[in-house]
Amino acid sequence: MFEGAQATMLDIDHGTYPYVTSSNTLAGNACCGSGVGPKQIHDVIGIVKAYTTRVGQGPFPSELFDDIGDKIQEKGAEFGATTGRRRRCGWLDTVILKNAVRLNGLTGLAITKLDVLDGLESINICTGYEYKGEILAEFPASLKVLGDCKPVYETLPGWPEDICGIRKYEALPANVKSYLNRIETLTQTPVDIISVGPDRDQTIVLRNPFL
Repeated sequence: MFEGAQATMLDIDHGTYPYVTSSNTLAGNACCGSGVGPKQIHDVIGIVKAYTTRVGQGPFPSELFDDIGDKIQEKGAEFGATTGRRRRCGWLDTVILKNAVRLNGLTGLAITKLDVLDGLESINICTGYEYKGEILAEFPASLKVLGDCKPVYETLPGWPEDICGIRKYEALPANVKSYLNRIETLTQTPVDIISVGPDRDQTIVLRNPFL
């Protein structure tokens, strides 16, 4: 099993250059770095938060500048692991997520920090971008275009319950399941793993790709 570091959009070749890191962060680099051929890789799990974050500069269409954004940042303890900088927070951007599915060849998703969204009356999902009156369903190749994009949102009902203590998928509130199902539909990728907190026993495995 190989574990990657940093995020898809920080990839030096396929990320939001120049706001990237100095190496390739895509799943394919695991083969290059380890010397294991791609035919030996059976599953690629993409780890994504239940919302979107970014450290530092760069375009961020779904960024929140209100109390909800502050609440997510505080509850999610969103600070850069290396720099300690405050992470910018926003609604889940499935345009970026679909791009990550394509670039990495993802076979499944691990949705983390679902509990951070507890208590919100409604939750938005970014399903596209508006650019000069046109709706873009795919991630634009131009950083300038991305910087001028406005998010197109779909609104789902939130859940008032605290889900931190739940250990089985069946016990999750219906609105949590609806949120996860909508992510699966929009990305055409199954959710294999979810987490409702930082502890090991707060991870719920829906499908074990290693069996």
